[in-house]
Amino acid sequence: MTRRLDFIVPGDPAQRTGGYLYDAHIVAALRGLGWTVDVHGLPGRFPDADATARDALERTLAGLPSGRQVVVDGLALGGLPEVAIRHGRRLALVALVHHPLADERGLSLARRHCLLASERAALAAVRRVITTSPWTARRLADFGLQQSRVRTVEPGVTPLALAPADGEPPRLLCVGTVSPRKGQDLLVRALARLRDTPWHCDCIGSSTRDPDFARAVARLIREAGLNDRIQLHGECDDARLRAAYAGADLFVLPSHYEGYGMVVTEAIAAGLPVLTTTGGALAETLPHGAGIAVPPDDVDALAAALGALLGDRAHRHALRDGARKARAALRDWPQAGAEFAAALSGVDRSSAGIGREPRDAKLGRPPQGANLAEPMLRTQSRGANPGNPNPRGRA
Repeated sequence: MTRRLDFIVPGDPAQRTGGYLYDAHIVAALRGLGWTVDVHGLPGRFPDADATARDALERTLAGLPSGRQVVVDGLALGGLPEVAIRHGRRLALVALVHHPLADERGLSLARRHCLLASERAALAAVRRVITTSPWTARRLADFGLQQSRVRTVEPGVTPLALAPADGEPPRLLCVGTVSPRKGQDLLVRALARLRDTPWHCDCIGSSTRDPDFARAVARLIREAGLNDRIQLHGECDDARLRAAYAGADLFVLPSHYEGYGMVVTEAIAAGLPVLTTTGGALAETLPHGAGIAVPPDDVDALAAALGALLGDRAHRHALRDGARKARAALRDWPQAGAEFAAALSGVDRSSAGIGREPRDAKLGRPPQGANLAEPMLRTQSRGANPGNPNPRGRA
């Protein structure tokens, strides 16, 4: 019997952020296993859902027959608990959580509480929750979810050509949507302290999701006099991204927080040494011996680690060798898809226990890298924003 699934995402499913790429790879892998998967992209604003978003999710779920298994990306689900509750008894809803909405950078404490309550209620209405990292699965303990309802399916990786990673001067590569959570501003400040050391840095990722922040990063580069050494390339297609990995000598991801950090795995697939942070799941995503992880939000630590790596070719090569060793243990997307299929199996399609909020849910300790002092609400870097509902980016 053909297995059937509906997969709901906010905005254009073809967006090139880590979360959307995860979703697309999983859908392709499930189809490769013989599943029939219908993908629904919802118009509107997420996660602060507007009327367009609310109506789109309501209309999509209402149009599905009772008993249908439906995966809803957490960015679409978490802000619309009332819709999830309304259809949770009729449909076998599964939430896919890349990271909790309340963990996004730039949220006030009050806004974090609101998002936690909203997502907690939405997750109470689903039959199962799938996370993309063990770190996020543990984070959901703060939502009062029973661990028996949670499964983890880590991303796969597309094979990449092995990078020589022995260039002089070293070429740095940073891949991620230009947004506060990704920390490109910290990277510029750190590199400005190393202007007397030879290096070049390529930053790949959309600058349209948070144009104010992107302009601020570009201004930092100009003010530091580094226009000819730090280049913001914007979003790139797969061919240019593969070429960037192949031509890099050191991969840098200065994120304040990640629910997984797929680009770190991509860098390892290319055999690149990695410098990242311990924000969120990153310390667990980086294989031992393949790189260095410094505390998030710490420009001093980032600059010191960069200086040590740029000035020590032997150290870079040792980490490169560690990345090449770790590369052999990476699993591909078909394997991840098989795990996702297993996570969907056995989902209870009865209505028992659906729609009740978990007990003892709490805000919990702020994730490492979260800044609760910032009053301005920024939209999710994976989702839509009010001025540009379906931006395309690379996270």
